[in-house]
Amino acid sequence: MKQLKPITNKLLWIFALGQFGWSLLSGVVSNWMVYYYTGTPSEQNPNTGLFASGITQNPIFFKLTLFGLVLACGRIFDAITDPLIAGWSDGANYKGGRRIPFMRAMAVPFALCTIGLFVLPQTSIIAVNDVVLFALLMVFYLFMTMFCTPYNALIAELGDTQQHRINVSTYISFTFIVGQSISFLLPNVAGALEGSFGQAGSIRMSVAIMAAIACIAMLIPAFYINERDYIESKPSETKPFSSLVKTFSNVQFRHFVYSDVIYFFALTLFQTGLAFYETQLMEIEDTWTFVLTATMTFISVCLYPAVNILAKKIGKKQLIIIGFFAYACVFLVTTFCGKGLQWGFIIAVAASIPMAILGILPQACVADVAELTRLETGEDRSGMFFAARTFAFKMGQAIAMVVFTSVTVAQTKGSYRMTAAIAFVTCFIGACIFFTFNEKQILGRIKELKGSEEI
Repeated sequence: MKQLKPITNKLLWIFALGQFGWSLLSGVVSNWMVYYYTGTPSEQNPNTGLFASGITQNPIFFKLTLFGLVLACGRIFDAITDPLIAGWSDGANYKGGRRIPFMRAMAVPFALCTIGLFVLPQTSIIAVNDVVLFALLMVFYLFMTMFCTPYNALIAELGDTQQHRINVSTYISFTFIVGQSISFLLPNVAGALEGSFGQAGSIRMSVAIMAAIACIAMLIPAFYINERDYIESKPSETKPFSSLVKTFSNVQFRHFVYSDVIYFFALTLFQTGLAFYETQLMEIEDTWTFVLTATMTFISVCLYPAVNILAKKIGKKQLIIIGFFAYACVFLVTTFCGKGLQWGFIIAVAASIPMAILGILPQACVADVAELTRLETGEDRSGMFFAARTFAFKMGQAIAMVVFTSVTVAQTKGSYRMTAAIAFVTCFIGACIFFTFNEKQILGRIKELKGSEEI
């Protein structure tokens, strides 16, 4: 049997660069597509709805807009492909391993498709633009799934001990929020380039620059890490659908997923509306978005060591519940916020606490459940566990996209406040549901099966 190399924190940090890359691409799309493709320009924020004239804006039926339906369909398509790609990855037996070959193949197409979303749907025919936007978004989510699903499976496989699982979850959480934060720099970068490329061209060039940086970040771990040097992986023989059914038959995993779906529904409502909360409710310029996000990120990162230590001392469950309730309070404050930059900083500081907690610990919970299943069954289906989680929460995100674009179709302050209020109620419900997750039972069983080994 081949002697495996030890997994080190240096290796986990290099692995975490991939998270920075895909979170940057995801952030550009999730944070700015709605902003640039819907809404109305104003004197203070002339780029709002800059590309809106190119696609259908009026509600199709009831209050459902085409753009909201396109985003929802993209998330649903993304969710459906997750278990299929996970089954493919779990059963793969490539020379480079079960996960890394996917990452190497998908990094460049993923980045190029992100650029295309802001460039190609710009013909003179609105119907053509609608179709192009829909097709590109489906391809974008497919490429993202083909990179992220195998990548996420490595969280459990490189997290061979409880210490490593919490550490890698901490590192990828850090790189994730850095990527998301940099995506909020888009208007600032575009402003600096506007003199050379024009109003629309500067935004597209900014997207291209960010996509290039993200692509490099995804390729570094894909080519640096030799998967078979660190992981003794055996292809799973279970078919994707059967594997998905087995995954959801795990009681503790279901308890986790129920709360996770609701949490991501609430968070997606909030994140999608963030630029609007700041520009419409607080009436501040969109260039402040990065400053506020950077403030939130900086404070959140400063809390990472505390979250890492507390998770090992008191357990992940208690901290996650605190994170849920803290986010609920943030959403409530947003619902009633007033005019002025100070409200932006109040929300940024308050959100940093749950951002630190919920950015780190949920992945570690999934890795724990996947590890226990491997020990009990002898079959490693880590890819499917993370895919099942993303399948579930992306359904929540899809519903959130439809709800947000439908509730805010009137583009009034009251409609934006309503989305924050819905996020508050649903996040509070998610916190209550998470009480049913039994972390002690899972870790106790892992320790029992591993004997005296560190878990």
